[in-house]
Amino acid sequence: MQKEHALPTSKGAHLTRRVTQLYVGLVLYGASMGLQLRAGLGLDPWDVFHQGVAERTGLSIGTVVILAGVVVLMLWIPLRQRPGLGTVSNVVVLGLVMDATLALTPEPRALAVRIPLLVFAIVLNGAATGLYISARFGPGPRDGLMTGLHRRTGRSIRLVRSGIEVAVLATGFALGGSIGIGTVLYAVAIGPLSQFFLKVFAIQDLEEGPRGIVAHGTGATMKAAETTGTAGTAGTADPSNASDTADTAETK
Repeated sequence: MQKEHALPTSKGAHLTRRVTQLYVGLVLYGASMGLQLRAGLGLDPWDVFHQGVAERTGLSIGTVVILAGVVVLMLWIPLRQRPGLGTVSNVVVLGLVMDATLALTPEPRALAVRIPLLVFAIVLNGAATGLYISARFGPGPRDGLMTGLHRRTGRSIRLVRSGIEVAVLATGFALGGSIGIGTVLYAVAIGPLSQFFLKVFAIQDLEEGPRGIVAHGTGATMKAAETTGTAGTAGTADPSNASDTADTAETK
């Protein structure tokens, strides 16, 4: 009898932890986006694009994040991607929290404040990535676009991701988005940070399965960026691409 009750209790505990990790991770991710913008030293490629569109339209950058998420999610239809709770939550939560963070935090002017703020924002982004992806509720819309294109075209995750990010970075810069040392530091640091925090926040009995990724021989878990957040879908890709997925780093 004790064994019969143990399994439901375990499943309930897992579900509670997963939902908690999902939303804490998304809130922290949105906050990290706002803080990196406040640092004023350069953004990640997608936020360069979001900022550029915001500059041109007069919309808040959080609103642009939401609208861009909706548009990208619509591109899932021909790619036959299926959204999850994490996907839909990602679309809404990140933009709202980013705007709230910008409204609540002053814009620092001293470089001695901006540099530590940038570093903190990137580390926080890595921790948020670990929380959100480990919850296993589906990828962010931008990551689903990447993995969908990967499956439809047969190109590697790394190549597809690079193509998408170069395109959005160039477009965002042309529209007035800011590129700087923060852009470079994010690109270099977010992969190792995400990999570390994915291991820290991994939930027992969820690392394996049809929707997870474990980079064989490294101990690294699910990461294919968005963004980003592709743990929910990238597990269907060829296992030989595990090294590619472990190198990517965004959940949007």
